[in-house]
Amino acid sequence: MSITGKTLIALGYRPGKWFKEALAYANEEQLEGEALVEYLDQVKPPPFIDLFEQAKEYAINIKAENELEQDNVDTVIRSMNDLMRTPTLIKGAIMPDACPAGPKGTIPVGGVVVAKNAIHPGMHSADICCSVMLTDFGKVDPKEVLDKAHSITHFGFGGRDRDAQFRFPAELLAEIEANPLLNDEVSIKIARSHLGTQGDGNHFLFVGTSKNTGNTMMVTHHGSRGFGAKLYKKGMHIAEKYRKQLSPATLKHNAWIPFDTEDGQNYWEALQIIRKWTKLNHTVIHQTTCDLLGIEAEDRYWNEHNFVFKDGDLFYHAKGATPLDSKFMPDITGPRLIPLNMSEPVLIVEGRTTENNLGFAPHGAGRNWSRSAHKRSKADQTIQAIFDQETEGLDVRFFSNEIDISELPSAYKNAQAVREQMDEFQLGTVLDEVLPYGCIMAGDWEKNAPWKRKRK
Repeated sequence: MSITGKTLIALGYRPGKWFKEALAYANEEQLEGEALVEYLDQVKPPPFIDLFEQAKEYAINIKAENELEQDNVDTVIRSMNDLMRTPTLIKGAIMPDACPAGPKGTIPVGGVVVAKNAIHPGMHSADICCSVMLTDFGKVDPKEVLDKAHSITHFGFGGRDRDAQFRFPAELLAEIEANPLLNDEVSIKIARSHLGTQGDGNHFLFVGTSKNTGNTMMVTHHGSRGFGAKLYKKGMHIAEKYRKQLSPATLKHNAWIPFDTEDGQNYWEALQIIRKWTKLNHTVIHQTTCDLLGIEAEDRYWNEHNFVFKDGDLFYHAKGATPLDSKFMPDITGPRLIPLNMSEPVLIVEGRTTENNLGFAPHGAGRNWSRSAHKRSKADQTIQAIFDQETEGLDVRFFSNEIDISELPSAYKNAQAVREQMDEFQLGTVLDEVLPYGCIMAGDWEKNAPWKRKRK
C-alpha cells in the first residue's frame, strides 16, 4: 500500500515541501509502523518558533515634555512591547527622538533592537544606511560653499541624466556584479544614476560654522536611494519565506533571514556593499564641492544611523539611532553627527556604551506627529508666512523651488529637550556644534512632478 501525504498528516506531521522527498524514500523502502515514524522524525522540519509570551526588556531613554509628546511616547512603547516578543530578539532601547513608524510591532524611528543570528530587513527599512557626512572647509565663506554645493547636488525623484553622472568605481561595480542580490540590470542602472543624489523627505545639505573653530562645515544627510530600496524589497521577500517556514506567528514586518544560511550570508554581504555605495554617494558631493572651490578638505568623517551592525552572532538593528561604539564602524575616522533641524546646530558627539544605550545615541530630533497632521495645524497661515517666520536669518533653499512646511523646524520635537535627555540618559557628549548658515532640501517636489505636469 502506497504511503501518501494524507498518511503523514494522519500521523500528525506538518505538511510542507519536505513531504515530497520523504514520501518518495518511504515508498521506495516500503517503510511502515515504527520504522516509518523513526525515519519521519529524523527528516521532519523543526517545530514552529512561537513569540515570547512576555516582551523582552528594553531601555526607555525618553521622557514626555507635554501631552502631545506623551501620546507619542505611549504609542512607541506599545509598538516596542509587541516588537520585543519577536523570538530572535534579546534586548532593545528607544532614544529621545523616538516616534512611531508603522503598524503595531514596527520598530520605531529612534529604536535599537539586538537579534541573535538573524537579520530583519524590516528593522532597517527601505532607506538602508541613511547617514550623515561632514566636511570641514576651513575659513571659506559659507554662502560660497552652499552655492557651489547647490550647483552640483540633486534632490527629488529619480537620478542623474547620463551626461551628468559621476564616474562609477570599477572595484565597487565588480563587488555588485558578484553579489546575487545586487547583480541584476535594474539595480546596477540605479546604482549608477542615483550616485550623487539625495532623494527627498528629511534629507538635506546643511552648511554652517564650527562653534569651536569658526570653520565652515558642510553636512549631508541621505541614504542608499533606489539601490538600497531594491535590496530591501528582495530582503523582505526572502525573510517572508523563512517566516512561513520557521515562525508564522511573527509579524510579517518583523520576519528575519537566519544569518547562518546562504541567503543570510548573501544579504549581509549585500548590506556591506550598499554601505560602501552610500558612503561614496556622500563623498562625490563633498569632494566635487571642494574641487569647485579649489581647496582641500581639512577634515571629513561620517556615520550611518539606519543600519544593521554585527558583533559576533548579535545583530544590532538601528532604525534611526547613531552608533557611539567604534566596534560598529570599521572605517571610523572622527566623532559622530546628530542633526536636529535646519535652525539648530548639527551636534558633533562622542560617547561610551552603557546598559541603557547599547552603544547608540539619538539620530536627530524626531517628530511628535505626522507630516499631514503638522500641515493641518498650520492651515490658518500661508506657506510663505510660515517659511519666513521659521527660517528668519537663514539661507534655506528647496531644490524643487516649492516650500515643504513639513520639514520646517516646528515639524520636529523640541531640540533643547532632546539635548537635555541625551545628557540625562548618557547618550553622548557634545564636542562641537555646527551653527546653521543655511541648507538645501528637496521641497515639495511632487507638486510639479513630471507626471503631474504631463497630466495638466
